[in-house]
Amino acid sequence: MDINKITLLITEKLSDWAEALVKLLPNIVMAAIVLVIGLYIAKFVRRITIKLTGKISRNITLNNLFSSVVYFVFIGIIIFTVLTILKLDKAVTSILAGAGILGLALAFAFQDIASNFMSGIFISFRKPLKVGDIVQIKDYMGKVKSVNLRDTVVETFQGKTVIIPNKEVFQNPIENYTILQKRRFDLSVGVSYGDDLEKVREITLNAVSDIAELSKEDKINVFFNEFGDSSINLSVRMWINTPEQSVYNKVGSEAIIKIKKAYDANDIMIPFPIRTLDFGIKGGTTLNEMPINIAKEVE
Repeated sequence: MDINKITLLITEKLSDWAEALVKLLPNIVMAAIVLVIGLYIAKFVRRITIKLTGKISRNITLNNLFSSVVYFVFIGIIIFTVLTILKLDKAVTSILAGAGILGLALAFAFQDIASNFMSGIFISFRKPLKVGDIVQIKDYMGKVKSVNLRDTVVETFQGKTVIIPNKEVFQNPIENYTILQKRRFDLSVGVSYGDDLEKVREITLNAVSDIAELSKEDKINVFFNEFGDSSINLSVRMWINTPEQSVYNKVGSEAIIKIKKAYDANDIMIPFPIRTLDFGIKGGTTLNEMPINIAKEVE
């Protein structure tokens, strides 16, 4: 091929492009102006949105989410406006079609993330828990450190930080020990069949009544529950004036110490498990008929 023809074709093509660029130059300038002004407007709208939502809701995470959604919506409008000014309508149509297909693909690929995200929004509205609450979610009990849109962070009383997906939080029962601002401690005790139960109740109540952390508004209750194998079992129910786990453990420890001392002082027995062997029943063997083997020491 002749080099002159190639050069001529390249020159003509460049000339056409230069001519098209000159004709499009006002559109480029206008698109740049719209882009710059639009970005400032989007940031301004985002700040206004944060202030307005802050007056309605105190949930900072949810407010930031809503303001970010508004911001990106404005950014999308600005981008499509700029492309239209540049006469790239076909590109806009292609982008919209591609966004739809991409969105469908992402919905399948990230459905767990989307589920956690939506669960986080519902948790933010319903507020079954908040930062600082003592909760039990599934097998994890501890204090809530943060509630995010994707997960909830719980610090257990063993010092472990557990990150629980919001889907698990939303779909499972939540035991919140902080809402009532008090907790009940149930202590099980067994006493001998030979003890006076009225006396046991009185001594038990007196033993734990002076624990400082117990609620003054709620009574201490002692209930006899059952006839056990070797003891009559009772439960002591005490309300603590705080949900804090350290106080809960302290009250339980003090109650055990005080009840044990009171029982020892009043000759109330906490029996060991007992098993009775009944010889001579129908089909059985009497005790005097039982063979006794004595092992001789081998010298």
